[in-house]
Amino acid sequence: MTQANLKIRVRELNKSFSGKRALDKMSLDVRDGEILTLIGPSGAGKSLLLKTILGLVKADSGGILVNGEDARDLSGEEYDTYLNQFGVSYQRSGLFDGLPVWENIGFRLLQLPGNTRKIVRDLAADKLRAVGLSADLVDHFPSELSGGMQKRVGIARALVGEPSILFLDEPTAGLDPIMSNVINELIVRNVRELGSTAIVITSNLVTARFVSDRIAMMHEGRQIWCGDTDEVSQTDDPYVYQFWHKKKDGPIRMPVASMTV
Repeated sequence: MTQANLKIRVRELNKSFSGKRALDKMSLDVRDGEILTLIGPSGAGKSLLLKTILGLVKADSGGILVNGEDARDLSGEEYDTYLNQFGVSYQRSGLFDGLPVWENIGFRLLQLPGNTRKIVRDLAADKLRAVGLSADLVDHFPSELSGGMQKRVGIARALVGEPSILFLDEPTAGLDPIMSNVINELIVRNVRELGSTAIVITSNLVTARFVSDRIAMMHEGRQIWCGDTDEVSQTDDPYVYQFWHKKKDGPIRMPVASMTV
């Protein structure tokens, strides 16, 4: 893989909280135009990695290159320009309860000079159609929508502005299998139509299998495996095997809460 083919390159990234290592020499390559899915147990550092790439959390050491340029220690207009290339969908949708759907979708665009409320509202309606929702929902509030609709509004917000990089954190969490499949198809279609690069975090292995070009697994703050989607079920890596095949026994030890009577 040449440097020219890479959209994101993370090298030896370290981050500790209160002396505990949360990212441990984490390295990851994301190819231009691919959908890379991150899997791994809770607490593996997946969401933290995305926050660190976004600059919301400052790494203790290591390197982050986006489009071949150093993405660390940006501030002011440089940081604003850097963030504008990202679209982010949060695990719990992250919608503002007090704003109608169109303002949720166009929140970032409303901060930019030259965008009128009508322009942003029309763009929001277009993105609602892109995620399979009626444009008539623009004036509804999040509380009036089902969980599946809220997820789609969150994805529409990530898509508005046509970002070159998408970060989607647990896009199908809490959804039934049918709605999960709807979201999976929306992700693939919209990423391909935009020509974007995407990192998807998911605990849903059906989602991982459906949307991914490649899958990377994290454990204890490190990448321990990465490969094409059709390789993940065949690998003999013990961590990947245990996680993918949902085995109780293996090298991944889950904390067990003590019970007192």
